[in-house]
Amino acid sequence: MSALTSETTSTKGLREGAFGNAVGLACRECGHQLELGPHYACPECFGPLEVAYEFPVITREEIEAGPANIWRYQALLPVPTDITESPNTEPGFTRLLKAHNLGASLGIDNLWVKDDSTNPTNSFKDRVVACALSAAREFDAKVFACPSTGNLANAVAAAGARAGIKTVVFIPSNLEKPKQVNSAVYTDSLVAVDGNYDDVNKLAQEIAAEEEGWAFVNVNVRPYYAEGSKTLGYEIAEQLGWRLPDQVVIPVASGSQLTKVHKAFQELVKLGLVEDKPVKIFGAQATGCSPVSVAYKAGVDAIRPVKPDTIAKSLAIGNPADGIYVLDICRQTGGAVEDITDDEVREGILLLARTEGIFTETAGGTTVGVLKKLVETGQLDTSLETVVINTGMGLKTLDAVADQVGPAATIAPSYDAFVATGLGV
Repeated sequence: MSALTSETTSTKGLREGAFGNAVGLACRECGHQLELGPHYACPECFGPLEVAYEFPVITREEIEAGPANIWRYQALLPVPTDITESPNTEPGFTRLLKAHNLGASLGIDNLWVKDDSTNPTNSFKDRVVACALSAAREFDAKVFACPSTGNLANAVAAAGARAGIKTVVFIPSNLEKPKQVNSAVYTDSLVAVDGNYDDVNKLAQEIAAEEEGWAFVNVNVRPYYAEGSKTLGYEIAEQLGWRLPDQVVIPVASGSQLTKVHKAFQELVKLGLVEDKPVKIFGAQATGCSPVSVAYKAGVDAIRPVKPDTIAKSLAIGNPADGIYVLDICRQTGGAVEDITDDEVREGILLLARTEGIFTETAGGTTVGVLKKLVETGQLDTSLETVVINTGMGLKTLDAVADQVGPAATIAPSYDAFVATGLGV
């Protein structure tokens, strides 16, 4: 329990309906139940906590009548019914594109790209931050903060500015410059830490334990924050006409996104909003930070932490909190966890851009590159309907491909010079 916790943040101190249909927190390991509050570790076994609900009857029509953002799923999230009245960045309901060209290039008959690069700060992190911000408000936090590999810092800084709450974001000092700028424009409290993400995360946990009134989105309000990723799964199903895909490929950093998309699919089935069917779930990592992929291929359950060394910095979490759950889900659903080299990440970025006109960052390059590798290795069935998730905008990681692209030719301003290039039809 963090220093944010006090008598006023117990269930008794919360306003009625502060967390919607959420009724408590439950340990994912031992099942121990806690009241709603800024708790993130089980007091019995130190396992991770997640939000438990008692859902009423929810219809497709009710959801479809909601706003064109994640709050259309308010009844399925740990947020109050009046969430739309609180200033927030209103993320979500991003486009699901039929990827004819990419599918043809890879030999996949029915391929879709869920493109989250169009969120307010150009990554899926706006979803999780919106849910974390709601929790921080209900707990009367004075500071909204996070440790981050970049995208989360952008989202927290922007959401805090919109909400009028002080934000402090912590990043590795070697983070890509565009991501540093994208955070610093929203807050004057960007802190660069000498070390990798795991070092930054450890520092955040220490601060959360000592400082009063701080809400660290992925530390002491993590259970609520993580629920925001479910909206990716909800949207995919709704945008497919209220049905589940056959296969989905998801990038893996902490692993939370993959586990929550899986949870979303399960909730939709239980609520009768979609028909039950098998969905193969695949995880994507970069080889320079692939502890989950290594464990999957070795057939073991334990995740051995690694020191990240990859251009895919937004996935560079060497000790992923949800890694073991990713393994379980991918194995149980008949999917896999795969990794690719940095060169293949770059190739994935260019492949998506030149087939579908989507400029993705290194995390998306990893996911597309892994999709390609899954096809080449026969791990993915190319006849099945497949969704690949693009989590962020390529303008944030320009350095990754800056040396790979450029003018096809530099010519004099004359028609003859153009003809000499051989670019004419």
